[in-house]
Amino acid sequence: MKRATLATLLLCALLLCSSFLETAMAMPMFCSHKCKARCAKAKLKPRCMKYCGICCARCKCVPSGTDGNKQQCPCYRDMVNSKGKPKCP
Repeated sequence: MKRATLATLLLCALLLCSSFLETAMAMPMFCSHKCKARCAKAKLKPRCMKYCGICCARCKCVPSGTDGNKQQCPCYRDMVNSKGKPKCP
C-alpha cells in the first residue's frame, strides 16, 4: 500500500514538473521570435534584443511592429529604467 501511494505521488510530481518545464521552455522561444521581429530595424540590435527579452519575460508580450504600438502591451509600455526612461524598445 505504501509503495503504491509513493509511486502515485512520484508520478504526480513528475507530471507537474514536466508541465512547468514545458511552459518555461516555450517562453524563451516566444520572446526570441517576437524580439527578433521587434528589433529588426534597430541600430543596436544586441542591446535591443537584451532589453526586449527582459521585458518580454516579465510582461509575456511584445508589441507588434518595429516601433510604437506599445498600447498593445501596457506592462511593456510602462516599464522604466532607473532614470525613469522607457526600458523596453
